Amino acid sequence: MMGIEWLKPGIFFGSMLYAVIGVAIFWICFVIVDKFTPYKLWEEIVEKKNVALAIVVGATALAIGQIVAAAIHG
Repeated sequence: MMGIEWLKPGIFFGSMLYAVIGVAIFWICFVIVDKFTPYKLWEEIVEKKNVALAIVVGATALAIGQIVAAAIHG
């Protein structure tokens, strides 16, 4: 039984810090991917309704998220 070990301040704030770092790294990687594409991803997906691109971007986002989580988890 886990109990309330996760409520200890060191564990809680450490987890929050890793979450913020992970989101920041994910966001930076996503911006880099957006810069390497020959068009604006948001405009293509939202305004032009490009479903295929949305699926590819979603898969890329999941992959980057898994890499960041694995790197942080160790």
